[in-house]
Amino acid sequence: MAIQLFNSLSREKEPFIPLEEGKVKMYVCGPTVYNYIHIGNARPVIVYDTVRRYLGYRGYEVTYVSNFTDVDDKLIKAANELGEEVPEIASRFIKAYFENTKALNCDEADVHPRVTDHMDEIIAFIEVLIEKGYAYESQGDVYYRTRKFEGYGKLSHQSVDELKVGARIETGDKKEDPLDFVLWKTAKPGEISWDSPWGAGRPGWHIECSVMAREHLGDTIDIHAGGQDLTFPHHENEIAQSEAHTDKQFARYWMHNGYINIDNEKMSKSLNNFVLVNDILKEIDPQVLRFFMLSVHYRHPINYSRPLVEDAAAGLDRIRTSVANIKHRLHVSAGLGDHDDMWLAKAEAVKKEFIETMDDDFNTANAISKLFDLSRLANLYLNEKNTSPAVLEAFLGMFKELGDTLGLVFDAAGELLDEEIEKLIEKRVEARKNRDFARADAIRDELKERNIILEDTAQGMRWKRG
Repeated sequence: MAIQLFNSLSREKEPFIPLEEGKVKMYVCGPTVYNYIHIGNARPVIVYDTVRRYLGYRGYEVTYVSNFTDVDDKLIKAANELGEEVPEIASRFIKAYFENTKALNCDEADVHPRVTDHMDEIIAFIEVLIEKGYAYESQGDVYYRTRKFEGYGKLSHQSVDELKVGARIETGDKKEDPLDFVLWKTAKPGEISWDSPWGAGRPGWHIECSVMAREHLGDTIDIHAGGQDLTFPHHENEIAQSEAHTDKQFARYWMHNGYINIDNEKMSKSLNNFVLVNDILKEIDPQVLRFFMLSVHYRHPINYSRPLVEDAAAGLDRIRTSVANIKHRLHVSAGLGDHDDMWLAKAEAVKKEFIETMDDDFNTANAISKLFDLSRLANLYLNEKNTSPAVLEAFLGMFKELGDTLGLVFDAAGELLDEEIEKLIEKRVEARKNRDFARADAIRDELKERNIILEDTAQGMRWKRG
C-alpha cells in the first residue's frame, strides 16, 4: 500500500507516487538567519526531518533541499543595529542553526543553498519572466503581474479578487496592480546590493525559493513543504513564478505543518513569549522537545507549555526505562529462557501497526502510541520468569528501528550506565549475597545520586532513570 499524503493543493489525502520510481525530490523552506531559530522554526525542521527519515525507511532515495534566506530586510536591520555586515550575521546564525538542529537529532539537508550564492540565477530567472510578460520593471524595482497567471490562488483556494496583500508584499504607486509582488528591490543608500539589468538591488523574498528549488531539484519537484503561515503569499507566489517560467507543474505535493502557540497564545515578540530553541535546549533534553513536537499530528496546531513538555518527558522516559530494563536483563541473565515465537509475533504486529499509521499521512502521534504499545509488551515479557536473549535482542532492535524513523533515541543506558556504574551494581549484588546490607544500601544511594534507581524484584534486579 502506498503512503497516503495530505496534499494542501487538493486538500485531500492522495497516494504518494513520486515522478521517478523510488526517488523523491523534496524542498523545505528554511529560516531567515538574522537570529537564533525560535520554536516555530523548529517544528518544520523536526517534522520534515521525520518525513524524510520515514521515506528513507520505506525504501525511497530522498534528495532533500532546505534553504537559508541570508539577505532580507530583517538581516539588514540587524546589521545596522549591531554595526556588522549582513554576511557576518548570516554566517553566525547559520552556524547556530546547525548546532541547534543537530541537538534535536535533525540530519542536515543534502543541500542547504544560500540566496547570496544564487544571484546570477535569480537575475536570469527574472529576465525570463519579463520576456514572457509576467513581470515588469518600474523605477528600478521588478514586479510580478499576479493577475496574468491564471492559476493564482489555487494553493490558498481563493480567487485573485478575494486575496489580500500579504505582510511581505510591498504596495506603492510603482505597481500596475496592488496585488503585484516584488521580484527585485532597488537598493537603498548603504544597503547590501548586487548589480542587475535594473540597477543595484537585491531579490524579493518569494523569488529565492523558486530559483533555488529549480537549481537543485529541477523544474518539477515531488514535495514542497513548510509552515502553514507560508501557504499565502509565499508558496502561492512561488507557484506563480515557477510555473510561469517553466510552463510545468512546480510541485506535485504540498505539505504544511500547523502553528505553535505558547501557553495557549500566539507566539509574538509583543506578548514577550517569543521562545528561542537555543534557550530551550539549556533547560530541556533535546530529545524531549523532539518527542513533544511529534506527539501531535504535524497538520494540527500544537501548544507549547512547560506542563505539556513535562508530560512528554515522562512519556519518553517510560520508553527509555523499558529499553534500559531489557538491556539490564540481557546483562544479568544472558542465556536463560527459550526462544519464544509468540512474543516475536506480538512485537512484529506492533511494528506493522506503526508502519500503517505512519503510512497514513505521517501520523507521528499515533506512531508514538505504538511505541508505548511496544513498551507495554516488553514490560510484560520482562515479567516472565525466564526470558530469551534472542527475544530481548529483538525488542531492542525494534525499539531502535522504529525510534530511528522518528529521530528518537531510547538508549539512555549508554549515557547512564557507564563502566563505573555497572561495577557499582555488580558490587551491590555481591554485597547482598554476603548479607552486607549496609554496603548494598550505600551503593543504592550512590547510584540514586547518579539518577539511577534500582528495583529488586522476584525476577532479579532492574534499574530505571530517576
